Amino acid sequence: MKKILTIVGARPQIIKSSAINRSIQEQFSDQLTEVIVHTGQHYDENMSKVFFEEMGIPEPNYNLNVGSGSHGAMTARMLEGLEEIYANEKPDAVLVYGDTNSTIAGALAAIKIHIPVIHVEAGLRSFNKAMPEEVNRIACDHMSTLLFTPTKTGLTNLAKEGFDLSHAGKATSDHPNVYLCGDVMYDNSLHFSSISDRTSSILENYELTSDKYILCTIHRDSNTDVAENMESIFKALYELKIQTGLKIVLPIHPRTKNKLKDQLSMDLYEKIDADTDFKIVPPAGFLDIISLEKNARLIVTDSGGLQKEAFFFQKPCVILRPQTEWIEIVENGNAILADASYERIISASLSLLNKTDFTYPAFYGDGKAAHFICEKIIQDM
Repeated sequence: MKKILTIVGARPQIIKSSAINRSIQEQFSDQLTEVIVHTGQHYDENMSKVFFEEMGIPEPNYNLNVGSGSHGAMTARMLEGLEEIYANEKPDAVLVYGDTNSTIAGALAAIKIHIPVIHVEAGLRSFNKAMPEEVNRIACDHMSTLLFTPTKTGLTNLAKEGFDLSHAGKATSDHPNVYLCGDVMYDNSLHFSSISDRTSSILENYELTSDKYILCTIHRDSNTDVAENMESIFKALYELKIQTGLKIVLPIHPRTKNKLKDQLSMDLYEKIDADTDFKIVPPAGFLDIISLEKNARLIVTDSGGLQKEAFFFQKPCVILRPQTEWIEIVENGNAILADASYERIISASLSLLNKTDFTYPAFYGDGKAAHFICEKIIQDM
């Protein structure tokens, strides 16, 4: 029996972890046991606890309750707490997801005391080290013993950085094994889609009609912490509402909510605040987000996860970032990079709303990524 210690801290990681946890419980419970550590990076109940409950993930065995703070302060608190947990639990490996401060802390604390690191979502690159996530994902890959990449692009990126793809010999941090596995979020989207159809009432709650609204999410500090960018994005959303007749639905991230009034001009803030067709709503659980995604006419987001989920549910997407790690959907014409430019957000949105020749290649696997990952952990660790 191998003991895997899983690190989560942010909403997307909690959701991703459900696929692996589900696979362990259903198919590998006699070979793998999982200890879950929540760093507390997302500490708001609507951004964290609700996801454990509705996705059937066991309560974390540990919660570091790190909360908010600077990158250095958060990471330092995580390192201190995780090192103590590792010493007590003595796991065979530490599993981390994605590219957050929780990811880099989990990997660094492990490799320093010679515990193998498993990185799910390896190989993704935006080629912009001004993004903290880019630094985290690169560093984590180079500390890992098993790297699971969701896309062929990720595999190519790792090969260019010198990773051996041959799987020769026992996997170690010096000679890691790299696998193309597909995307665990595609696993989840398939699994939870029908559950969402049965259980979510969010459309009725907010009087929404399918294909009659634009779903938007904004949380990256490059947008929320820059008044000019916030003004440009919200001005574009308001203009799109007028030009298209579509409602705007924005489940608001705590970071964005705290800054909204201060960052927007008073005139724009008051217009949005008074407009019943510009719906700023609390953070939504995963099943509700799936319902909002499946029924939206267009998705406008700076979230990496929602970019993919838009593709999974065959919805066009405007990306509020200058680059993306999910370049396949841009190159295939399913999404357009607009950054925080008013003009580009408008033009990209109108272009995608008028586009009819979308295609949806199997970029993200067959929906069995978690099963594949568990098999390789058992085989290689």
